[in-house]
Amino acid sequence: MQRVNNMKAIETKGLTKFYGKARGITGLNLAVEEGEFFGFIGPNGAGKSTTIRILTGLIKSSGGSASIFGKDVSGKKDEILADIGYLPSEAVFYNGMKVEDVIKLSADLRKRDCSAEAAILCDRLQLDTEKKVEELSFGNRKKVGIVCALQHNPKLCILDEPTSGLDPLMQREFFDILREKNSNGMTVFLSSHILSEIQRNCTRAAIIREGRLIAEGSVEELAKTSAKRVTVHGEVFLGGLTDVRDVQQFEGGVNFLYGGGMKELLRVLAAGRVTDLSIAEPDLEEIFMHYYQDEPQDAAALKGGEQNDAL
Repeated sequence: MQRVNNMKAIETKGLTKFYGKARGITGLNLAVEEGEFFGFIGPNGAGKSTTIRILTGLIKSSGGSASIFGKDVSGKKDEILADIGYLPSEAVFYNGMKVEDVIKLSADLRKRDCSAEAAILCDRLQLDTEKKVEELSFGNRKKVGIVCALQHNPKLCILDEPTSGLDPLMQREFFDILREKNSNGMTVFLSSHILSEIQRNCTRAAIIREGRLIAEGSVEELAKTSAKRVTVHGEVFLGGLTDVRDVQQFEGGVNFLYGGGMKELLRVLAAGRVTDLSIAEPDLEEIFMHYYQDEPQDAAALKGGEQNDAL
């Protein structure tokens, strides 16, 4: 999809949040263009939800700035919320209400008639609107949250671990819906620790670790590495190789990530008894672990007396 201008859907500069002495996020500089399908990657506790809660006005930052569509989140919260949809990692609703009532309440709070779009979404997600929310499974509660987040066709949708609880068929339908809305102009900000979701759906992504942004770029750029996934059948001694990681033994052989030169690899393999060999590009999950394998010095300094962000 072509973008009509250079408006930033999301922009943070030096965004910082501490909970007392505990680190939330530190000096986060992030830019998401309008119309992007953007991935925000990191394990649990890295600071993803803290960032999202600041962007949606649920908590205040300790420093730095954050804006959505050029509006500062600290001063124009109501205007910003009118333009966005938000799906938290865990959706909680009032007991005693039917699904249809929760969805209508969400639309009424926005002073909009979203009934037509809500009906389409409920049908595609196979959501029974006659049930009461306390009767729903975790996955069906997540579906209710999806409908509430998307029924008003927001300019920006912020999704925090959206697929937990959804079965594979519903996950596929959910991402089909997101891609359709993105092609029609909606910006998608997808926070996830499931790397396959990012690789299949996002055009750009950022990786957060220990509350700091450690990499940002297109998914293709983040996936570029000199390392290869090598699988060897037979007997081989790897002690002569440098830059070997993630070694996994299996019956009859071994596979590993290798970042050294091909001549060195072939020399070592030739000295062993190799019956079969394959060399392939690593997947995004393996590359992600490459970003996380060596702890930066500044992250180590942060750990003194501080606990990880579990938000």
